[in-house]
Amino acid sequence: MRNFLAFLWGWTIAILGGLIGLGGAEFRLPVLVSIFRYRTLQAVVINLIISLVTVIFSFLFRTGLTRFSITTLYTGIILNILAGSLCGAYIGANFATRLEERKLTRIVVVFLLLLSFIIISHGVIAGLTIPQLPPLLRTVAGFLAGVVIGIFSSVVGVAGGELIIPTIVLLFSVDIKLAGTLSLAISIPTIIMGLIKYHRQHQLSKITTYRGFIAWMAAGSVFGSLMGSYLLRFVSSPFLHILLGIILFISALRLLSH
Repeated sequence: MRNFLAFLWGWTIAILGGLIGLGGAEFRLPVLVSIFRYRTLQAVVINLIISLVTVIFSFLFRTGLTRFSITTLYTGIILNILAGSLCGAYIGANFATRLEERKLTRIVVVFLLLLSFIIISHGVIAGLTIPQLPPLLRTVAGFLAGVVIGIFSSVVGVAGGELIIPTIVLLFSVDIKLAGTLSLAISIPTIIMGLIKYHRQHQLSKITTYRGFIAWMAAGSVFGSLMGSYLLRFVSSPFLHILLGIILFISALRLLSH
């Protein structure tokens, strides 16, 4: 029954994430803690593993064989932000394992609340234009943004697309749909770096007993992300972002009360 619920929740959450071009990890984390009763650090590590599976399949669904060549044209942007995010992921995992449970939970709640406002204001962010920075300054800003994104990813256990996409749009003036694809390419190695760090700190070995649960939720996430991408054409994007932002805000408050 628990595995079936894991699949069902993974499927439902991935539909929400697929509708806005995210992996759904920000919605998954409160569920892991408040419904399935995992400790915060356990939930973060489990969330990273499921996020990795979801992001890889989302990237494959999104690019296919024809659009991958377009993504490679923006390798410079990917490597710029990725360099910072890998450093941040290493720092974030180290930081998370040193915190006591209560403090880590509070930090996670703050991040989730921040995400809820970013998702709600998604349309405003997409419409912003900022003066084009000189190439060197833009590269430095991209690296520093990557560091913040990497820390965020490994501490909260998410792919970080909520921050990567606005960064790419605002700094490099890339179309928001293409930015979503580039963010997936950046997220995959960032998540892997966080998991490597957790492995070295023996956190992965502590959740091996939950591998069945993880497999079922990951499977649900893959099917859900595919369905969410398909349903996107039938839903109004502005309304959707506001609705999902409110859901995330309520989830964060629930996690705080827990």
